[in-house]
Amino acid sequence: MSDFLILDIKTEEQEAIVTRGFSMDAFDAWLISKQKIKLEQKVIFFRLLATMVNAGLSIMKAITILEKQEKNILLQKAYANIIIGIKSGKNLSQTLREYGENFSDSECSIIEAGEKTGKLNTSLIQLADQVEKVSGMSKKLKGALMYPAAIVVVMIGSIMVLMTMVVPKIVEIFGDKDKLPPLTKFLIATSDFFVNYWWAIIIFFVGFIITVSFWKQTESGRYRFDRIMLHLPIIGKVTQKVILSKFSRVLSNLLSSGISIVESLRIVSEVVGNEVYRQRILLLREDIKKGIKIGESLEDDSLFPDMLVQMIKVGEETAKLDTIILKIADFFDEEVDTTINSINKLLEPIIIVTMAVVVGVIAVGIMQPIMNLADVVSES
Repeated sequence: MSDFLILDIKTEEQEAIVTRGFSMDAFDAWLISKQKIKLEQKVIFFRLLATMVNAGLSIMKAITILEKQEKNILLQKAYANIIIGIKSGKNLSQTLREYGENFSDSECSIIEAGEKTGKLNTSLIQLADQVEKVSGMSKKLKGALMYPAAIVVVMIGSIMVLMTMVVPKIVEIFGDKDKLPPLTKFLIATSDFFVNYWWAIIIFFVGFIITVSFWKQTESGRYRFDRIMLHLPIIGKVTQKVILSKFSRVLSNLLSSGISIVESLRIVSEVVGNEVYRQRILLLREDIKKGIKIGESLEDDSLFPDMLVQMIKVGEETAKLDTIILKIADFFDEEVDTTINSINKLLEPIIIVTMAVVVGVIAVGIMQPIMNLADVVSES
């Protein structure tokens, strides 16, 4: 008879714990895979890597050091994968392209150009500045819209409360509603609609948002939506300046890295974040292939201000296009700051006055029949 040695015994509860542990690990891994590297983390990564490469460290050694000192699980995993890619014979740009959601085509192309020219540390510093500036412009635009949007939401909420809770209680004191003033009748009708069909209002807004979201996914819808955004009063001008700042800065960095103008324009078209500008830049790229200069192609185009076109012409004539375009980007950065400050000063009184007018109309509609009732009582 054979002898058996029992090494371990697991109960059903222990098996369940182990299974649950594996499932939690898989869930954590899935969550990490769905997260994106933050822009601030990318800036730090590019700057630290540039410093270490400039000090004479190899890419492998530099990434290994970054992995050891990193506390963020997402970045630890990214560094580990980059190390595996480099060990397999790939260079840094090829490895980063596998992280398409975190590192854009323009960033990888600038790094690739730095690797080919032996100026990787310079390319990394350029990238850090570019990511910082471009993300800063987008944040400023969102920040400028947050305050007015918050006030509008508060205003709509206040009107909803007045119409659904205050007005119905007050109109109960009135007798024959047929004899009420027209403004008061309008308020009562509006209040009744809010009270009885509040669900329809919610469905309408949710449906509208979903419809616009799906519409934006289509090629024609995305183009039309972005075109509308460019023609909005006040906001459209700021959006245009942010796009032109991105266009100028990224194009300057690509050209200064030694990437051809044709390839640079292809990359820039994906960076600007607006379908109208993307298609126009691709048309510009086709013109360049035909031998037409940038300044000639963009002349008299409403999407590109005359000042920008004239400076590009100067850059083409003096063979300093990348330097000139970088100055244009700095100019538009300052323009965005100035415009955003003026937007906040302009929109605040407009919204406050609008809210005062709406509340005033409601107050007049409620007080008018009360005043008429007081007049009747005094006459009798």
